[in-house]
Amino acid sequence: MKISIITATYNSGKTVRDTLESVLRQTFSDYEYIIKDGGSKDDTLEIVKNYAPKFGERLKVISEPDQGIYDAMNKGFQMATGDVIGILNSDDFYTSDDALQVIADAFANNDIDATYGDIHFVNDDDLSKRVRYYSSAVFRRSFMRFGLMPAHPSFYCKKAVYEKYGAFDTSYKVAADFENLLRIIYVGNIKTKYIPKDFVTMRTGGASTAGLSSRTQIMKDHLRALKTNGIYSNVFLLSLRYIYKVYELVRR
Repeated sequence: MKISIITATYNSGKTVRDTLESVLRQTFSDYEYIIKDGGSKDDTLEIVKNYAPKFGERLKVISEPDQGIYDAMNKGFQMATGDVIGILNSDDFYTSDDALQVIADAFANNDIDATYGDIHFVNDDDLSKRVRYYSSAVFRRSFMRFGLMPAHPSFYCKKAVYEKYGAFDTSYKVAADFENLLRIIYVGNIKTKYIPKDFVTMRTGGASTAGLSSRTQIMKDHLRALKTNGIYSNVFLLSLRYIYKVYELVRR
């Protein structure tokens, strides 16, 4: 089984080296690594070029303008030839060297369409210090009505599922990942498996984790996604997830 890893980059020179190194350290080697660059103006492509010999034929790189991160990911999906597809953002990295192996084993040993696990967040000034842990352990399909979803950076799904249900709707500003998982998991009712493992280390400050304006846009995107997919919810129900997030912070 081959896994396709997709990384969208744009002026990611300060962080992409950690991303590349974490892929190279993986003990599982049957993967292809697709980097879709949006036409970076910094040294992103130079760094990727320097690492290319270490990946050999497993690395595919394309640099051209796009309409944002979701459009870039969609182009990566179109290039993917693996049986399973996952996304690793350009400011994130795998928490452990066996992440891909554990994912591959999950697909090999279970009749599933997708798998997911946990992630944690760090500040850029200290990558070894965890500032937040996001566990997908409590996730249930029905919880998506409340705006909850599995940790998307830990989500690995069969390519055939994306071919059936589609990839990202680029009209969503910050929550196309939620809409995509809603369409796949809730509407499609695919077979999933949770793995109790910390898969990805994420730097804080991304588009979906920063500021009140971002949270307001997320609320709008979630309401629209649920309505579009014929699932009833409202602002009150979606706000309940913040109670859980507070509990999660206190517990951790």
